[in-house]
Amino acid sequence: MAQIPSLDNAPINLASIRDQSQKELVMILKNIRGQKCLVIDPKLSGSLSLLVQSSILKELGAELRHLTSEPVQTDCTKVVFLVRAQLDLMKSICSQIHHDTSKGIQREYFLYFVPRRAVVCEKILEEEKVHHLLTIGEYPLYLLPLDDDVLSFELDTAYREFTVDGDTTSLWHIAKAIHKLECSFGVIPNVRAKGKASVRVADILNRMQAEEPVNTADVVVPDINTLILIDREVDMVTPMCSQLTYEGLLDEFLGINNGAVELDASIMGAQQQEGKKMKVPLNSSDKLFKEIRNQNFEVVVQVLRQRATSMKQDYTEMQSTNQSVSELKDFVKKLNSLPEMTRHINLAQHLTKFTSKPSFLGRLDMEHTIVESESYDICMEYIEEMIHKQEPLLNVLRLLILFSITNSGLPKRNFDYLRRELLHSYGFEHMATLNNLEKAGLFRKQESKSNWITIKRALQLVVEDTDTANPDDISYVFSGYAPLSIRLVQHAIRSGWRPIEEILRMLPGPHSDSKRSGFASSPSYDNLLGSVHNSDKVGDGRRSVVLVVFIGGVTFAEINALRFLSSQEGMAYDLIVLTTNIVNGHTLTDTFVEKLG
Repeated sequence: MAQIPSLDNAPINLASIRDQSQKELVMILKNIRGQKCLVIDPKLSGSLSLLVQSSILKELGAELRHLTSEPVQTDCTKVVFLVRAQLDLMKSICSQIHHDTSKGIQREYFLYFVPRRAVVCEKILEEEKVHHLLTIGEYPLYLLPLDDDVLSFELDTAYREFTVDGDTTSLWHIAKAIHKLECSFGVIPNVRAKGKASVRVADILNRMQAEEPVNTADVVVPDINTLILIDREVDMVTPMCSQLTYEGLLDEFLGINNGAVELDASIMGAQQQEGKKMKVPLNSSDKLFKEIRNQNFEVVVQVLRQRATSMKQDYTEMQSTNQSVSELKDFVKKLNSLPEMTRHINLAQHLTKFTSKPSFLGRLDMEHTIVESESYDICMEYIEEMIHKQEPLLNVLRLLILFSITNSGLPKRNFDYLRRELLHSYGFEHMATLNNLEKAGLFRKQESKSNWITIKRALQLVVEDTDTANPDDISYVFSGYAPLSIRLVQHAIRSGWRPIEEILRMLPGPHSDSKRSGFASSPSYDNLLGSVHNSDKVGDGRRSVVLVVFIGGVTFAEINALRFLSSQEGMAYDLIVLTTNIVNGHTLTDTFVEKLG
């Protein structure tokens, strides 16, 4: 199965976005005639694998290399650097050119920034006296479709940049990407934003529309009805909880990167390849995965067991009775799904090794205790014990962030004590990490009483007796906790945010709610939502689309919850997720860890 998702079932034409990006890359390479060495920064390598087959690059005479601190080994006389605008990458490019010059190797150098060039980067090239040797351009890759209903801005560090470094560059990129979408699918009439970054993006988007208006004359009803922007900062509880859907757990324990997990071939049943790594693609082209990805893992294990048993029975019947041709045909059809079945049985079996560990189950209990705001002292002792046992730092920080946020910070005595114990246990070099977390408001001193209990009750975030097998609420994705971010989306779609205005004020950052110019005279937004209004259908009878944008990352569990909402009866919209990147508690916490030296 190809790793590149088909995008055939996307609610809007996402394939056209991908095709455009593919064409632009092909044009760049075609315009540099002859053999060339394409040197890409390793982070972009995964993005490109979702855009273009490596065979196409070969046809264009490009041999692929990764940019590292080591000199690139190639016989090509033309070198094309394709990189994000980052200072460390500029230094690697400079040292590559200096190395060639010192060896007397003559080459032509091309540098393409993704998605746009940056003055500070070019300054470094000038200081290192290599700027004049480079032909510089841009490769405007602002959006990458990961699946039928998920697109990524590929901005892994946006949350940290905005909250800790005060760098707002990524917000311009996000607005630019949405504006590019509007150029294809029409101006989005309704915009709701919650959080500092989201409100800024909504403002930038309006400014872009004023400066480079999208032609609305030929669009009667825009494909996308509503844009909902949410800062990760608004809900940091959800990513710190352990995800319990199949897709979420795969990411927690194996790490899904660019729509695939990489693991030992032996886990997938390839015993002869012991010790070798293999990539297992995970997207909606795999029919079984599409069916089970959003389910709670407990249910997935049962589904796979039932499928395997039924197949076994069919096989036994085949051997013991004479089958008609049509029955044989049905059986062969079932056999075609055997590779998918085997793949997911192997993956599920491997996951069970993690989910059945007492340490994982103990941690889940503690997360529930923290979220329910019960027994402050028990939580405090649990975290203290983790620190003294020197459990992996990210595990400790993840629980500590959850504890701090649900309590609006910790009393000074507890805060100082835990901070001191952390530094004693893990080393004083982690001082910078703790400062980052404090600056981002994730682990801090308590300044006012927590309003978490009020928020939790008003939005019904904790749901008793959640039925994970036949869920009727999004809380099934965490076995009893409904992600706060998705509750906000649910309210925005059902009845608008006005009824929960007070609760919104208790959450971090401002919020805004606007109707874009040119649409002010259409039926009121709040009437549109909450009832399947005629104008919720696009011209050809398709459901209208709501775009949910997460600034600072989204977890798979939240995406699973949105898919669940989208599949509910009476739902008037298809939901598409746009995100700076896909995160889990570990990867998100890790962006705040200061890597010294």
